[in-house]
Amino acid sequence: MKVYNDINILPQFKSSVITIGSFDGIHIAHQKILQLLTAKSREYDTESVVITFEPHPRLVLSQNDDGFKLLSTREEKIELLEKLGVDNFVIVPFTVEFSRIDPREYIEKFICQTFNPKVIILGYDHRFGLNRAGDIDLIRQYEKKCGFKVIQIEKEEYNSITVSSSKIRNYLLQGDIKTANVLLGRYYSFTGKIVHGNKVGRKIGFRTANLKIPEEKLVPADGVYAVYVRIDDERYKGMMYIGKKYYGNNPGERVLEVNIFDFHRDIYGEKIKIEIIDFIRPGIKFKTREQVISQLNEDKAEVLKVFKTLLPQKKQKKNIAIVILNYNGVDFLKKFLDKVLHFTHLPIRYIIADNASTDNSVEYLKKYFPEVEVYELESNYGFSLGYNRVIKSLKDLDFVVFLNSDVEVTEGWLEPVISLMEQDKGIAIAQPKILSFNNKAYFEYAGAAGGYIDVLAYPFCRGRIFDDVEKDTGQYNATTEVFWASGAAMVMRKEIFDRFEGFDSDFFAHQEEIDLAWRVKRAGYKVMAVNETHVYHVGGGTLSYVNPMKTYLNFRNNMIMLLKNDSLMNILWKFPLRLILDGVAGVKFMIEGKPKSVKAILKAHFYIYGHILHIFKKRKHYNILINKHRTGKYRKTGIYKKPLIFSYYLFGKKKFSELKEKDFYKE
Repeated sequence: MKVYNDINILPQFKSSVITIGSFDGIHIAHQKILQLLTAKSREYDTESVVITFEPHPRLVLSQNDDGFKLLSTREEKIELLEKLGVDNFVIVPFTVEFSRIDPREYIEKFICQTFNPKVIILGYDHRFGLNRAGDIDLIRQYEKKCGFKVIQIEKEEYNSITVSSSKIRNYLLQGDIKTANVLLGRYYSFTGKIVHGNKVGRKIGFRTANLKIPEEKLVPADGVYAVYVRIDDERYKGMMYIGKKYYGNNPGERVLEVNIFDFHRDIYGEKIKIEIIDFIRPGIKFKTREQVISQLNEDKAEVLKVFKTLLPQKKQKKNIAIVILNYNGVDFLKKFLDKVLHFTHLPIRYIIADNASTDNSVEYLKKYFPEVEVYELESNYGFSLGYNRVIKSLKDLDFVVFLNSDVEVTEGWLEPVISLMEQDKGIAIAQPKILSFNNKAYFEYAGAAGGYIDVLAYPFCRGRIFDDVEKDTGQYNATTEVFWASGAAMVMRKEIFDRFEGFDSDFFAHQEEIDLAWRVKRAGYKVMAVNETHVYHVGGGTLSYVNPMKTYLNFRNNMIMLLKNDSLMNILWKFPLRLILDGVAGVKFMIEGKPKSVKAILKAHFYIYGHILHIFKKRKHYNILINKHRTGKYRKTGIYKKPLIFSYYLFGKKKFSELKEKDFYKE
């Protein structure tokens, strides 16, 4: 992380994602802002910038606030921000003159010209400028002019307590360390140097280290505390006394003394870090040496009891994320989300990527599903780009589960898929069996028991050929390698998704998962259908199967996919044949009285003609990626060697099982 103390020597940011505030304590509400900041910077492929002020504005603007102390020093802020993955930390000298800047000048010259932000993330109560007249609504007026988007973070609450630095200070000063720690999201701590004391403790069997900390740092209420002591990356248990000194030199002076359990090294002059765990008792003035020794033994016993309750619990690493892309799907969320959260026992991050819904999806999620991470996109980016932006922002994941909002999962549906992928590192993508929600005895159109393509790149499934969907009688229950998996319920290795740059954003929606699977297969990876487990898909929940827009996207995207992934020799004969077959489809639609579908096919063709150079440029780019990340030869398993349209219409083969095994490619 780069730290800047002078705004006059800042680099010229080409773009950035920024947040502004004092961030004293970097508590759980701050962490929410900062996590979104770093996620958005990855999504936009730019730098994250935290802008803060020194001295704290309250010290400059409040005349009668001599007792004000900080929860975090500059050094502590730097350490915490670095752990949270922030790229740049800008410390702005705060003066009375700076506080009197006109709010519009603050936005135009300080924010826009200095940082060129793409996104500005602010807390709900952010104010700035002369008389604190500037607010988020004023900043939003500059979104179009300066080319940024403002994201407002609503207040964070814990047990009906609004999280704020002021409240945490009050809890610490009251000795309520437990509540303060909860609101901080970590143990309250301070770092200081060990100095010489009166050496009274060693005479009574409780050797203590006297700590000197920065004057601006807040010290909790007087009393005895259970603490962790960090010395040279080692952590020790101990108890700390904060309060008046009753013996030796300078009686009445407030001291911080720590007794470190099972530690005998001389550490005078060294820096140590204290993490405060719990409050044990207030300070007491003793009359005799015996009272002191007796009480200290009682204190140590109480402190050890505290540590017994803190036995480390091994947390399962959440290396799997279920990501549901939502657009105006609140009814599906109400119907299906609860099962998604409870029908798997794996350590999961649950993420709803909201594509700028105009219903109350986001409000509903925040109210009823606080355990779900809601990632709000600024526009409706469609399936392809929407997922790309969100997945790009996520880190420390092994697997991403793409799940439609209109999918009903079953108990333990995910475990067999993840288990198989963990056993075989050559599997890039996998899906469960997908059945129809509306008719649960039948396969569902989008995915069924695994996806295939024919020699002309027309997609079909085990259990569905064109519009003929089969009844599920267990005939396709075997787990098998296929050509593509359905985006309705698909698991993919995060690393491979990143390597191949995710879905083609030009697709918007429909067949983007087939295109991505084709790239992956060309690089030597497997795609599997794990049919021992299943889910139910409503289908057409976002866009009806007979919608002309869906027809346009399917015809257009399928042709783009062919031009990008097949060999040039094959394209020379397949492309003209496909144009003819699309024409036949157009005639069929006309006979069926569907003129809008005919227009959709024509529109798809005109798109191809107008973007042919762009498509071949992408083809070249993806070929480079495939060769760079190749793990083996092109795996053609899942390709039907014949034109399926002839097998279907001329020879009446309406079921997958009626297609001959020898007519499929095998490894």
